[in-house]
Amino acid sequence: MQTKNSNISNFLIGEENTSYQQYFSGKSWLAPLTKNKDLNVPMNNVTFEPGCRNNWHSHTGGQILIAVGGVGYYQERGKEAQRLELGDVVEIAPNIEHWHGAAPDSWFSHIAIECNPQTNNNKWLDPVSDEEYAEAVGKK
Repeated sequence: MQTKNSNISNFLIGEENTSYQQYFSGKSWLAPLTKNKDLNVPMNNVTFEPGCRNNWHSHTGGQILIAVGGVGYYQERGKEAQRLELGDVVEIAPNIEHWHGAAPDSWFSHIAIECNPQTNNNKWLDPVSDEEYAEAVGKK
C-alpha cells in the first residue's frame, strides 16, 4: 500500500525500503515514480526518517537528486556536506563516492533519478559512521 504523507512532500512515500535496508542507517521508504521502461528514466521518491542516511556509495552512470520535502544532507567523500532543502538539485557525476539522507531532526524526501540506466550500477561501500554523520550535520 502506498502512503501519502503531506507532512513531508506531495509525493507518495511508498513502501518501506526493505530490499536495500542493509545499505541504510535507519528506515527509508521507496516510491517508484516512472513505470515506462521505454522512456529509460528511472525515478524514485526516497523518504528518510530523521537521522537516516545511506552508506557511502557510487553510481557508474551518475545520479540526480531533487529535494522535495524536509531537510537533508548530501556529502561527497573528502568534501564538506551540503544541507538540502525543498527545490535543491544535486548532480552527481559517475563514480563519485557520496551519501545522502535526513537531518537528525527532520524527515527528508528526494527524487532520485538514475542517469545512464543502461550501464549504471551502484557500488555500495561502508556505512557512514555516527561520528562522520555528526561532523557532517554539526557544521551546518
